[in-house]
Amino acid sequence: MVEALMKPEAYDEKVTGGIKLIQTHISWIFLTGKYAYKIKKPVNFGFLDFTTLESRRRYIELELELNRRLCPGIYLAALPINEKDGALKIGGEGEAVEYALKMRQVPQDRLMDRLLEKGKVGRKEIGAIAKMLAEFHSKAETSDEIAGFGGPEKLRINWEENFSQVQPFVGQVISMEDFDSAKKKIECFMEGSRALFEKRAQQKRIRRIHGDLHSGNIFIISGKPCIFDCIEFNMRFSCLDTAADVAFLSMDLDSRKQVELSGFLVDKYMHYSGDFEMIKLLGFYKCYYAWVRGKVTAFRLNENLDEESRRKIAESSRKYFKLALDYSRWLK
Repeated sequence: MVEALMKPEAYDEKVTGGIKLIQTHISWIFLTGKYAYKIKKPVNFGFLDFTTLESRRRYIELELELNRRLCPGIYLAALPINEKDGALKIGGEGEAVEYALKMRQVPQDRLMDRLLEKGKVGRKEIGAIAKMLAEFHSKAETSDEIAGFGGPEKLRINWEENFSQVQPFVGQVISMEDFDSAKKKIECFMEGSRALFEKRAQQKRIRRIHGDLHSGNIFIISGKPCIFDCIEFNMRFSCLDTAADVAFLSMDLDSRKQVELSGFLVDKYMHYSGDFEMIKLLGFYKCYYAWVRGKVTAFRLNENLDEESRRKIAESSRKYFKLALDYSRWLK
C-alpha cells in the first residue's frame, strides 16, 4: 500500500514535485504538494489499537472531527482508499481497503519546532498560542464521564502503564535507580494531591483537551498559530486537566532550551484563563509528558534500525527521561 501511494496516479489532484513520505510510530503521512494524506499504521501499543480496518476508519473520522476545533482550515475529509483491478486510489472505485485523513498541506518550514531552531519564535507567537489555548479550553467539552479521567484513579492507570511500558528499556535509556526514584516521587504526589485533583474536577477543569501539544504539532503562519494532530484514540489521554496541555508545550520548550519562552507561556495562559491554581499541577504534568515522550521515542528502538539511528533515538529518549527525573524532584 505504501508503495502504491508513492505513485501520482493514486491521487485525484495533480502531484507537484513528487510525493514525500513522513512516518511516525503510528502513522504514514503522504505529502503531494497541495494536500497531505494521513494513514494509521495497523499497530497495537496497548494504549491504542489500530489493528482492524474498522478501528482505523472510526479513529480517522474522530480525528477529523476533533482537530477541526483548533485547525478547521487544515482538516478536509476522511476518505476511503479503494482497490480496483489491483490498483489503489484514494476516493476511487472498488472496495475500501484502507482509510485516509485528507489535510491541506502546509510548508514544513512553518512548523514551530523548525522555527524555534532558527530563532523565529518569540513572545508574540507564544502569547498568541496561550490566548488560543485559554479560549479553546473554556469551550472544550466536559461531562461527568470526562471529569472522571482527570481523577487520581485514572491518572494512576496512566502512570502504571507508563512504568510497565518503560520497564523493558531500563538500563538502555534510564537507570534503575532513576526509574525507582521518579516512580516513588510520582506515586507520593498523586496520593497526597487527591483533594486537588477532585477540586479541579468539580471546577470543570477536566475537559477534552488537545493531549499532544508539542511544537511539532503547531504551524505558525503569518504569526498566527494553527494547532493540529490532537489525540483521538484514547480518552485517558485526551480527557485531562486543562493544565496538562500547557504543561506539555512548556516541557517541550524546556527540552529545547527555551526556558524563558516556557515560563512566558505559563504566565500568559494563567492571565488569559484566570486559572492560577494550575501552577500546582504544572510540575506533575511536565513530568508526565517528558516520561511519555521518552517512552514513545524508546519504542522505536524495537524497529529494524542501523546503529547510528539507534544511537540518536536512545540519546533523544534519555534526554526526555532526564527531564522527567528533574521535574519529579519538584513534586512534594
